[in-house]
Amino acid sequence: MPAAPKPEILAAFEAAKGFMPVHEGLALYAAAVEAGALGLPLLEVGTYCGRSTVLLADAARAAGVTAITVDHHRGSEEQQPGWDYHDPQTVDPEIGLMDTLPTFRRTLHKAGLEDHVVAVVGRSPQVAALWGTPLGLVFIDGGHTDEHAGADYEGWAPHVAEGGLLLIHDVFPEPADEFTGQAPYRVYLRALESGAFTEVSATDSLRVLRRTGAGS
Repeated sequence: MPAAPKPEILAAFEAAKGFMPVHEGLALYAAAVEAGALGLPLLEVGTYCGRSTVLLADAARAAGVTAITVDHHRGSEEQQPGWDYHDPQTVDPEIGLMDTLPTFRRTLHKAGLEDHVVAVVGRSPQVAALWGTPLGLVFIDGGHTDEHAGADYEGWAPHVAEGGLLLIHDVFPEPADEFTGQAPYRVYLRALESGAFTEVSATDSLRVLRRTGAGS
């Protein structure tokens, strides 16, 4: 059976702000536990308030590795004022811009996972350009435009180690089913067409791929 989080970790995941449903979270956790066995860091792009980070951090803790999460914490396109996924509670009242970093830190503190996460505050392409460490897992769940999703893939997929996992969230093959655009689906197709990744599993909108070849 796939690895499952302890009840207190699942409760922390469910209590955190975010959009990932439980069944996709369980698939994410199982993949993170598997990837943790490689002894390499686990990285996600798109932190928001730390809902998925809770699961990655717990899997990293069990494996004795570190979870890394990259986000500018100003919110992606669909989270801005006037959009369906905007949460006014994440707006900094002093400057009038979104700032999910304080909520994220509270999420980790409540879950007892602060010591197992490195939070990188910055834009994904800039961070990826400086990155030099192989990764056991990369979870792409950032911006949903072609520009941003494509840049996340181009920046981070090359860092997935041989046998490591690439996870892509919000993959909607049918346009009628999507809610923020089909850029993640196009990234998923790029990964398969690259010859570097093969699909391991699909849980609704979450795709898990394994690096099995060169390229990206």
